[in-house]
Amino acid sequence: MKFSRLAAAALAILATGFSWAAEDAVSDATRDRLVKALGIKPENVRPSPIAGILEIQHERDFAYVTADGKFLFRGDLVNLENGEELTENRRRVDRLAVLSTFGDRKYIEFAPSPPVVAKYTVTVFTDVDCGYCRKLHSEIAQYNAKGIAIRYAFYPRSGPDTESWRSAEAVWCSADQQKALTEAKSGATIKIKGKVCENPIAAEYELAQSLGIRGTPMLVLPNGDIFPGYLPPAALASKLAEVSAKKAPTKG
Repeated sequence: MKFSRLAAAALAILATGFSWAAEDAVSDATRDRLVKALGIKPENVRPSPIAGILEIQHERDFAYVTADGKFLFRGDLVNLENGEELTENRRRVDRLAVLSTFGDRKYIEFAPSPPVVAKYTVTVFTDVDCGYCRKLHSEIAQYNAKGIAIRYAFYPRSGPDTESWRSAEAVWCSADQQKALTEAKSGATIKIKGKVCENPIAAEYELAQSLGIRGTPMLVLPNGDIFPGYLPPAALASKLAEVSAKKAPTKG
């Protein structure tokens, strides 16, 4: 059984993020059995919304196991009574938890200026050489005008030790990161003066891969939804309003 990566910091949020219908205790024997068989952490074995079924998490993936630990199945749980996407809700919270481990200082953010108030913050995985990334950034003032703050994480699609990667490092190591990023997305070559500074490019690249991100731009919305590709300012504002209006998962 193959899983992707896990950020341990997500666990505390996931543990309290939802109100489950089933609160069956997980026996020590079953937990030990699953931990040994699947190579997962003990805290990643927990009750699911279904009585007699446990939820397990390994890195970015979720699956379900019978309470006796004998049978495992994969797939998304959906509440047919109200349409709630139970497994996807877990993924949403997990994404936000992982992003939060980087802290605000690891992102380059373009936020609205007063009197406009930021109503939403969208994390955008970007590549300085990506055409639609450049188009998105060329409209940054329009996003801001609609109350949308854009914070960038780097995902140089060409990988380490490439021009795009070095451009991302040069932007991060610039005294004025916002100016450098805007210039880089306009086609300018940004050079590092001296040694490469400590930067989060490799960590953000690995994070993007763990989240299943392969292309740019990739948007992570405030509720943890991901949207692949470019959205014009008006369309993004509309989508954010729609997402915001949906009932959030109940905390238990």
